Amino acid sequence: MTNVRDPLSPEERSRRMSLVRAKDTKPELRVRRLVHAMGYRYRIHVQKLPGCPDMVFQGRRKVIFVHGCFWHQHNCAMGNRMPKSRVDFWRKKLEGNKKRGTEINRQLIAEGWSSFIVWECQTRNSELSRLTSQLKDFLGPAGMFDKDANSDSTSRTSLEK
Repeated sequence: MTNVRDPLSPEERSRRMSLVRAKDTKPELRVRRLVHAMGYRYRIHVQKLPGCPDMVFQGRRKVIFVHGCFWHQHNCAMGNRMPKSRVDFWRKKLEGNKKRGTEINRQLIAEGWSSFIVWECQTRNSELSRLTSQLKDFLGPAGMFDKDANSDSTSRTSLEK
C-alpha cells in the first residue's frame, strides 16, 4: 500500500485524534449497562491491575476489556483495515497495541486473573444475545462473589487504595 497525503492539516488531524476516547466509549458504556442489568457488580478502570481493565470483578478475579476493533486489529470488517496515509506509522502503532494486549493478558494470568475481551463489533444490537451468553459463561452466576453488590458505591476496594 502506498502512502497517500493526509487531506487534513496537522492541526486538524490533531484535533480529530484528540476526540478519540480511551475510557467511557460507547461500546464500553453499553457493555457496562448490560453487565449491570444482568446482576453483576464491578469496579471500573482499576489502575493497580495491568492494563487498567475496563471492568474488574475483584471477588471473581476476572476482568473485562472492551476493545475497539480498529485500534486492536480485530479480525472483522471494522478491524481489518489500515489508514491510507502514514501506513508505516499506523502499522507499527496498531501492531504495538496488539502486542501490548498480549503482554497485559500474560501479566494478569500470572497474577491469578482471568480476562475476557469484548470487541466493539460484539456490542451491536444483533450480537447482544450472544454476548450476554458469553458473559454469563465467563462470569458465572450473578450475585456470588460480588463484594460490591450490597455496599455503598463510594466504598473503596483494596485494589483502589
